[in-house]
Amino acid sequence: MKWIAVLAAAMLALAGQASAQTNVDGDPHVDDPVGIVADPCPAHPMPVDGQGWHRWNLHMLTRDFGQLCRYAASNREVKQPVRVVFMGDSITDNWINLDPSMFTDGLVDRGISGQTTPQMLVRFRQDVIALHPQAVHIMAGTNDVAGNTGAATIETVQGNIESMAELARAHGIKVILASIPPAKAFPWSPSKRPAPQIAELNAWLQAYARRSGFTYVDYHSAMAQPDGAMKPGLASDGVHPTKQGYAVMRPLAEAAIRATLGKRR
Repeated sequence: MKWIAVLAAAMLALAGQASAQTNVDGDPHVDDPVGIVADPCPAHPMPVDGQGWHRWNLHMLTRDFGQLCRYAASNREVKQPVRVVFMGDSITDNWINLDPSMFTDGLVDRGISGQTTPQMLVRFRQDVIALHPQAVHIMAGTNDVAGNTGAATIETVQGNIESMAELARAHGIKVILASIPPAKAFPWSPSKRPAPQIAELNAWLQAYARRSGFTYVDYHSAMAQPDGAMKPGLASDGVHPTKQGYAVMRPLAEAAIRATLGKRR
């Protein structure tokens, strides 16, 4: 019965981890508990000068995997009726910085740099459903392909996107599914060759949107070269759009919103 002893040891180890405390050198929250807490959000802001970024990010992945803290205060301040929430990763996160006029008239940016689909699913209720938008624009998958939160099958990534779309539909929120923009390589994950997986996910996204009655917006076709790389000038690093990149994306997004919600009266 050696396997019973091994299982018992594993359960004890997990129990110990569950009651453990964070232990990151130099972190002012080193004594914060891990588990159910009254307020998971840190009292100190994310480093803005690059110093301590990796330490802070490691701590927050343990303390706030979905990064619900990022928009918790902003969500409480939303007053106007929300037309569309843009849920996504850094490509969405950067959009408001390089094209701020896009996010007016009820369009709300809820992108978080580096996020994968399981992290977005964790915060979907807070950052989308609770804002009661008419529609949600979901652009996700780049960081899953890069492996930012570990290995995952394509079916798992698809399932996370399906779960977000189904949650939206269950709450009367219309769904816009965006293609993953092109990338031939990832600067932060140089061993990956993402173009084939991005193409596979985009084919699935388009087919899923069609059979589910969702709107599909195809940024990839407008921005990609034949080899799956981003067209010159449209990205700063082959992945993240420049102002010129967002200038290509914006009319496609606006057309998708009109197709989903109709023209503004």
